[in-house]
Amino acid sequence: MKFIVSVIVLLAAHGASASCELTISAADLLEFDKKEMEVSKSCGTVKVTFNHTGNLPKNIMGHNWVLSKPEDLTAVAQEGMAAGLDNSYITAGDARVIAFTQVIGGGESTSIEFSVADLAEGDYAYYCTFPGHWAVMKGILRVNP
Repeated sequence: MKFIVSVIVLLAAHGASASCELTISAADLLEFDKKEMEVSKSCGTVKVTFNHTGNLPKNIMGHNWVLSKPEDLTAVAQEGMAAGLDNSYITAGDARVIAFTQVIGGGESTSIEFSVADLAEGDYAYYCTFPGHWAVMKGILRVNP
């Protein structure tokens, strides 16, 4: 009986710590509602749902969710400005970008699915590439074993 209880407790603990579906939000301020997110490589694929809970349209206060290595954040964001809103401020084919959502406006939601199976364990940067937002609107996605 103790063995069965132990297995149930371990399975419940693993399920609580290894979510393969993540949700993050931002309003009309320059901040995400989470500074850190975690995912396990064992997920294989992760789904990130991004909600813009503000009211302003995307051409005024749009936001997106972009993932790269931390050392690539500044260059990806600065170079992406030239790509424009229609391209979500991401340079087409930028290999430094692991995943990104489209820029959305207030009241909108979007999601992206991507593989974490081949990512090295460690910290990755997520941020918004809308011009000027990336300097303060960022966080860490931690990839665990």
